[in-house]
Amino acid sequence: MAATWTLVTDGACSGNGTDESRGGWAAILTAPDGAETVLTGGEYPTTNNRMELMAALEGLSAVPEGSEVELVTDSSYLANAIAKGWLDGWQRKGWRTASKQPVANRDLWERMIRELARHGRVRPTLVRGHAGHAVNERADRLAVEAALDAQPRQEVPVSPGQEQLGLDV
Repeated sequence: MAATWTLVTDGACSGNGTDESRGGWAAILTAPDGAETVLTGGEYPTTNNRMELMAALEGLSAVPEGSEVELVTDSSYLANAIAKGWLDGWQRKGWRTASKQPVANRDLWERMIRELARHGRVRPTLVRGHAGHAVNERADRLAVEAALDAQPRQEVPVSPGQEQLGLDV
């Protein structure tokens, strides 16, 4: 059995989903030998959900291929999409939610599928935000700081009817 990497992530966004929104993300990656890597970034305009996904994506991309990863997040959106099969369902339904709406953040979810496939196993662990999980609290502080240095969001191609900022689940 492969040694497990621990990835603790968080996203932050002020003005969530508005043209003035500024977001930041942080990923704290601990290798099986205890070595730590901290990654941060930010963009605008954005949403909290996009920042949560960016933290996970950037952290996962820094883990060697084939690794086992425990993904610690306070985002039920992220954890449930992986653990409860939402991601698989969205793909099967042509990137539509249960209510037939376009899946928000499809561009990031498509990247997530590729990252998940690169690893032996990614096990999401949902923690309560702002509830004393020391590393999650640290990731939150780093994400808030990263939002202060946010850069304009790179535009991605949009499929007809697809909302990129998407506040829905």
